Amino acid sequence: MNLRIGVIGTGAIGEDHIRRITNVITGARVVALSDLNVNRAKNLAKKYDVKFYVTGEEVIEAAEVDAVVIASWDPTHAQYVAASIKAGKFVLCEKPLATSKEDCKRIVEAELAGGKQLVQVGFMRRFDSGYRQLKACIESGEIGNPLMLHCVHRNPTPGPKHTTEMSIKNSVIHEIDVLRWLLGEDFKTAQVLLPKSSSLAENGLRDPQIVLLETQSGVRIDIESFVSCQYGYDVQCEVVGETGTIRLPDPAAVVMRSHGKLSYEIFSDWSDRFVEAYNIEFQQWVDGVKLGVVAGPTAWDGYAACITADACTEAREKGTIVPITMPQCSAFYGR
Repeated sequence: MNLRIGVIGTGAIGEDHIRRITNVITGARVVALSDLNVNRAKNLAKKYDVKFYVTGEEVIEAAEVDAVVIASWDPTHAQYVAASIKAGKFVLCEKPLATSKEDCKRIVEAELAGGKQLVQVGFMRRFDSGYRQLKACIESGEIGNPLMLHCVHRNPTPGPKHTTEMSIKNSVIHEIDVLRWLLGEDFKTAQVLLPKSSSLAENGLRDPQIVLLETQSGVRIDIESFVSCQYGYDVQCEVVGETGTIRLPDPAAVVMRSHGKLSYEIFSDWSDRFVEAYNIEFQQWVDGVKLGVVAGPTAWDGYAACITADACTEAREKGTIVPITMPQCSAFYGR
């Protein structure tokens, strides 16, 4: 029997998730959707033969909806996740879980009060084969204890209305989550350096930025965020251990020898680079919901990422090293 899914938010990523649920994964179908852009949403509802609702709350409350996918504007995430918990429905919320740690805390408290994990956060990098290879290698002990990580997160151009703050809360937040997962520990301090800004960064955007994190055990991490690099979408990660190093592999691509050059294609967009990770993420989420479990990053993971992102933002604004205070994780979340 198919899991009946309601989708809130039908922009680029929301539409892609509707396509994915309909045409790629198995065991689920979209039955309802909603978006502030009514014309776009109605057109998609007609295209996929699903019901259109005016509000996200109506999607969540609909009797025909078993589970919810939230891909709407970031500031709306908290209200829709809270409504899904209240309705007792599993929900996959695109990152961030909420735009403030206070809202994330309220979500965690609501889930704890309900006594059942219902929330998964859309940190798809945990499902990427390259990152999973890194994690397996770290856990095998082949390179000894990790000491340093060097990371890069580059976009060819920033998205619409991209701000200096969004470089951390919308881009680097992926590194914040996946590195916490890779190393199995929380962060202790944050610092942000602002190099010379690119002349191609518009509207006062400070770009690039360098985020420096320290984990509880003392692992040092540097993350370059450069959202207007022009040449492509490029994600890199190198782990330096006591006895060796490992590097995130580039996605499989044809290597060309031509015109005196050796080259391969670099993706131009995040959706192409992580398409398989998204597919795996959604398939495992659907399979997990059918079993009554959360199969990926939890509300607590979303809370931890937001706490860290807020500390990074404070560090950039103050120009200082900021301590990261992480609350004690409840056994409810398995830690």
